[in-house]
Amino acid sequence: MSGPQPPEYVAIGHFAVDRTPDGERLGGSVLYGAQTAARMGATVGVMTRGNLELLGPQARAELEELAEHMELVIEASDACTSFTNAEIAGRRQQTLHSWAGPIDLSGMPAHWRSASVIHLAPIAQDFDPRQAAKVSPGFLGATPQGWMRTWHETEFGAVNRVAPRLPNELATRLDALVVSANEYTLARELFELVGRSKLAVMTRGRQGARALDRGRQVEVPAYQVREVDTTGAGDVFAAALFVMRARGESTVASLRYASAASAISVGREGVSAVPTFEEIEDLVNDPRPLT
Repeated sequence: MSGPQPPEYVAIGHFAVDRTPDGERLGGSVLYGAQTAARMGATVGVMTRGNLELLGPQARAELEELAEHMELVIEASDACTSFTNAEIAGRRQQTLHSWAGPIDLSGMPAHWRSASVIHLAPIAQDFDPRQAAKVSPGFLGATPQGWMRTWHETEFGAVNRVAPRLPNELATRLDALVVSANEYTLARELFELVGRSKLAVMTRGRQGARALDRGRQVEVPAYQVREVDTTGAGDVFAAALFVMRARGESTVASLRYASAASAISVGREGVSAVPTFEEIEDLVNDPRPLT
């Protein structure tokens, strides 16, 4: 008798509570990525950690809406991971107010560990990267930004960026890595290591995406859009890329789908702004020129 079927896409990482002038907003790579995969028709699971009792009414409503389209495993915590993001002298400055603590991947449902896609999606040192040895998906992707953030261990406060230090056994297992242009300088060594044998992608906003695909340079231009909110755009890009590659699409085709998904998302606001697969396909097939 066969057991439960694994989801097509599983994301692992903290959800975030972002403090904004308009109140708290729900975010985090896992939620943007999971919503993207779900809207592309995938069955989805999210492994995360936090305290739902601390969510305000708007954030709770957003999470409940997302839970209708995916399965959530939420490890209990005394806190939620909470940030404030600000632009200072043209640069993004993050402040960490609270941290949900480390996710224990031993609590992941056994059948999730062999999902078609597992997206390692930390935002704040969410789990020890060595725990990735517990999973064996068809396709393993990572957005390592959370392993590039450090802060004062007890007082929180300003977030600093450091180079990601992944164990070699994990880095060589990755099928795809996605970093932003801002992260690339610190992540260059990891980027080149992954890109020599698999796929490493740098997103560059309006300048499109640059990839290293088994040592071969690939560039895909961006789609022309009016930007409303760029929050989560890289996570949408990564999830769409991982899903399309796992479905057998070529690198160039997958990059174009990812670029289209990201472009549509920045023209809207919030996690609910993630496009459907039909919207992504329509933009990919649009004959108008790219930027």
